[in-house]
Amino acid sequence: MSKLTLKDIAKHFKVSVSTVSKAINDSYEISEKLKGEIKEYAKAHHYRPNKVALNLINRNTKTIGVVIPNILNYFFVQVIYGIEKVTDEKGYSIITCITNQSLEKESKTLELLSNGSVDGVIISSAAEENELPHHAQHLRELSENQIPMVMFDRVTNLIDCDKVIVDDFEAGYKATKYFIQTGCRTIAIVTPIVDSVISRLRIEGYKKALTEHNIPFDDKLVEATDAKEDLELTLSLLLNYKQIDGIMALDEITAVKVMSIVKSRGYHVPNDISIIGFTNGELSKYVTPAITMVSQHGRYIGETVAKILIDRIENKNSDDHFETKTIRTSLVVRDSTLKLE
Repeated sequence: MSKLTLKDIAKHFKVSVSTVSKAINDSYEISEKLKGEIKEYAKAHHYRPNKVALNLINRNTKTIGVVIPNILNYFFVQVIYGIEKVTDEKGYSIITCITNQSLEKESKTLELLSNGSVDGVIISSAAEENELPHHAQHLRELSENQIPMVMFDRVTNLIDCDKVIVDDFEAGYKATKYFIQTGCRTIAIVTPIVDSVISRLRIEGYKKALTEHNIPFDDKLVEATDAKEDLELTLSLLLNYKQIDGIMALDEITAVKVMSIVKSRGYHVPNDISIIGFTNGELSKYVTPAITMVSQHGRYIGETVAKILIDRIENKNSDDHFETKTIRTSLVVRDSTLKLE
């Protein structure tokens, strides 16, 4: 059974959350009759107030918590830049929390933020797709404590809140189609985020582009790698398996490493193997050759999530209708891919 919230009590009595808060705190502004009824109902349904959250009903900390899984990914750096731009303009501060892909750390962070130290939370979850159902309760506790939340990039449909997502299916499709248009036929994927929704959607987009051009999908061309994996070994297996002419790396650092390893093996980029990466950061611009990247417009995403959350905090969008905004990607063509035929 889910925890009873102020909002639940307010809905039952058809009054505002503020009225319920005042009644529970024995305010003289509320009639004795209504106070008694609300207190009796709360007690009967085992309501446990969060004192700090109750205090926030009538005051703001002007602080927003931002929770991200990886600070080394330039996409998240761009998102934070966009968030800070908007929060500075609106008079808010941010607390940035990095989970390093740890669900345990994310849970502890959310528990800390749910104690009323922030007015709202912006989060990209560290949870993999199969972990989200179990992890969702940690996210729900924010809303139960009346703390607005906006999820971005790595989101879940198990939570009712505003969301901003990247069109990852289209991104995978667009990148693969560009490979094919430049003459590539055997295209591999190297993904450091294999168990994520993001990776799955990009691979589905890749499959669609292959199907449209009558190229059979080969699951041996999709390789997972992470900090524990030996990327050189992974690429050796790929390069020995087939004569590959295109590699799509699903983040920027992996794309740079892939190119370095491929070049060290004597392949020319892009004449022998073309490379496309994700997240248009600084690294991809200044390596040689500069890498063609899928831009996810992280700065714009940061600005968007901050505006949505502040509107929620300031009750400019106080109804229960949550929105999901989808941001389309752009392909930034550089020298790591062949020119269009």
